[in-house]
Amino acid sequence: MAQAAAYGRGYTIRQGFSPWVFLLPTLIFFVGYQVYPIFRVIWISFTNFEFLSNEPADWVGFANYIEALNDPLMWKSLWRATLFTLMFLPGTIVLPLLLAVLIDRVTQPRLATVYRVILLIPAVIPSTLVFVLWKWMYNYQVGPINHFLVETLGIFTVYDAPQWLGGTPLTLPAIAIMEVWWGLGYHTIFFLAGLAAIPKDLPEAARIDGANEWQVFWHVILPRLAPIMMILVVLRFGTAMAVIDEYLIFGGFNRDSPTYTWTIFMYDQAFKLGLWRQGFAAAIGMIGAVAMVLVMMILLRIFRSRD
Repeated sequence: MAQAAAYGRGYTIRQGFSPWVFLLPTLIFFVGYQVYPIFRVIWISFTNFEFLSNEPADWVGFANYIEALNDPLMWKSLWRATLFTLMFLPGTIVLPLLLAVLIDRVTQPRLATVYRVILLIPAVIPSTLVFVLWKWMYNYQVGPINHFLVETLGIFTVYDAPQWLGGTPLTLPAIAIMEVWWGLGYHTIFFLAGLAAIPKDLPEAARIDGANEWQVFWHVILPRLAPIMMILVVLRFGTAMAVIDEYLIFGGFNRDSPTYTWTIFMYDQAFKLGLWRQGFAAAIGMIGAVAMVLVMMILLRIFRSRD
């Protein structure tokens, strides 16, 4: 009996332990790939670590944070990222929502599928091709956008045509338009999934009660799409505030350029200037990350579903 009881306890322990064995590779990967780098960056931000220096890093406490917060460029770069986000976010909500409502009303399944496939084409194009395509479209001399404005519409001449790229005031709006186009189909699919989850009898009941199409949309459909909007706003807020590749390609490292945001400021300090002050760059990154988290918490509260 004692042997059977011991065997039973051992079997129970093995049964309780076996799920964690299968989770172990994932936990190791998560800790090594996600958790450790975060804590490593936090530690570096409290040191004077310089990658190209032969001197060992010393603990400097909050000196990097104080220096960053006292640098006008830090606040200016955060404001530039905020401006881009304000230009970009409405396009991730209004246009995809409008397209989703229109496509959802298409009654022919094949035609609706064709529309979905066409919308998803930009989302599957590699980023390199997207950048090359739009850099050509925005080209001052041979780009089709300026050609249309100058040769077709006659609004501008070759001497005063818009300079879309190169750190001009038009660079941020130009990048925002590119980003909205790039993610249009992807964001539309989100709303189509949300519309498919709404029971069809709810809009019909509202119409029977005398509600017009605008009232049905505003009071029945839109509130039930709030979780979708929350996901898109929070996700795209994070990506918009942390954009870096587009700024490097279309704006460069000119500090007076509107594309010189806090991410470029951080990259510039970490990999371009002097001895690569990565301790200071880490502090810049942590300040930007904390600011983003605070705003995300506010957005989650605003867009949470009240249904």
